[in-house]
Amino acid sequence: MANKFLITTAIPYVNAKPHIGHALEFLQADTIARFNRLLGKEVALLSGGDENALKNVQAAEEAGENIQKFVDRHTELFRQLSEKLNIHFDYFQKGSDKIHHFPSSQKLWKLCIQAGDIYKKTYKGLYCVGCETFYSKNELLGDKCPEHLIIPEMVEEENYFFRLSKYQRFIEKLIATDRLRITPIIRKNEVVAFIKQGLEDISISRSNERAKNWGVPVPNDPNQRIYVWLDALNIYQSGVGYGWNEKSYEKWWPADLHVIGKGIIRFHAIYWPAFLQSAGLKLPKKLFVHGYITVEGQKISKSLGNTIDPFELVDKFGVEAVRYYLLREIPAWGDGDFSINRFKDIYNGELANGLGNLVARVARLAADTNLNLPPKKNFKFKKAVSDELKQYRFDHALIALWEEISALDKKINEEKPWELEGLALKKSIAPIAKEVREIAFNLSPFLPKTSERILEQFTGKVKAEKPLFPRI
Repeated sequence: MANKFLITTAIPYVNAKPHIGHALEFLQADTIARFNRLLGKEVALLSGGDENALKNVQAAEEAGENIQKFVDRHTELFRQLSEKLNIHFDYFQKGSDKIHHFPSSQKLWKLCIQAGDIYKKTYKGLYCVGCETFYSKNELLGDKCPEHLIIPEMVEEENYFFRLSKYQRFIEKLIATDRLRITPIIRKNEVVAFIKQGLEDISISRSNERAKNWGVPVPNDPNQRIYVWLDALNIYQSGVGYGWNEKSYEKWWPADLHVIGKGIIRFHAIYWPAFLQSAGLKLPKKLFVHGYITVEGQKISKSLGNTIDPFELVDKFGVEAVRYYLLREIPAWGDGDFSINRFKDIYNGELANGLGNLVARVARLAADTNLNLPPKKNFKFKKAVSDELKQYRFDHALIALWEEISALDKKINEEKPWELEGLALKKSIAPIAKEVREIAFNLSPFLPKTSERILEQFTGKVKAEKPLFPRI
């Protein structure tokens, strides 16, 4: 279907509650989804819960809780976070779903077996539970995992392996030709550099003993479970019907865009296309790779106690302010910092004094002259906003819009319409009111509720209303 657009977030581990980084990724994906809907595409947004990871088993054991109950409870928190952020997932697939996800992942496994790409051998290596992956010594930072800064454990067992080395040239060409396009280019270059080191075959199963009998069973081997990455990546497919609803799967697959964090790029740009190619399935088209959020300059860490609860943030400041800060202040193509003082500065400076003040001034003056704006259906995105959103530069798009807000404020200050009356006032304020309405439409992918309020306020008889963003 030419007009369809399937976008996914990464499938979050559910060993703990969601933090502000999860909120960022959910919002980025939602903004892209809303933008594409407004362009007239049929859009599906997918997420879920990566429930079969060993770290979930360990977290459940530490909590003294049944594993299934533990992952159910935590996955539900991620779903609730999406609702809190005014996001609707069309598909939300749980990894522990035995009816849909298990047979779907086993089907993928069987196709890779048929291609001659899975074999069994004994392996010994350094394993990071946090990443759910083996590392070679030259990939470590000192003696620690580069992602979690913990010392990996030495693991030896008999596993099934996938012939990743067989797909070296295929993956090289896939990335180099942008058949799988990676944005931003710095992330593409990282993947190319990794591939050039030479791809080695990877473990794709774990023993029941190490997996604690948790996860998708390997077909025809009761002693092994499918390794979390093959199973977790397949959530993108099982969520839209692979192996259980072929009509839905045919409609939506392949994914048009995977939105992921930079720490899992290897799995999405190399492992995932290789699995799909082996199975003879269609490959995703694009990856958008975002950076990380630090808090007051430090990496988010439970041990440091600096995690920011996105639920509390929304309760305190409102969903639109949280959406704005994360999309505007965190660089879309890099890392960014969260600071509550900066949050308040941005809120007061750009939402209350910027957008909110402009809307209030114009609405008041328009109401004084009984300005009536007829409904408008054929809104269009401003070129700056459209161009930046197509590159997933949410921050640049919002900066461009706020430059227009500042320009309108300047225009009002220069024209001084409050000194005018009657027809002269109407003539001065009408084009400014129309421009406010254009800005409101352009805000709709980012701040949907704010956009809706302004459009309602500036359609028909323009009304003066309560401030959009009362000052903190």
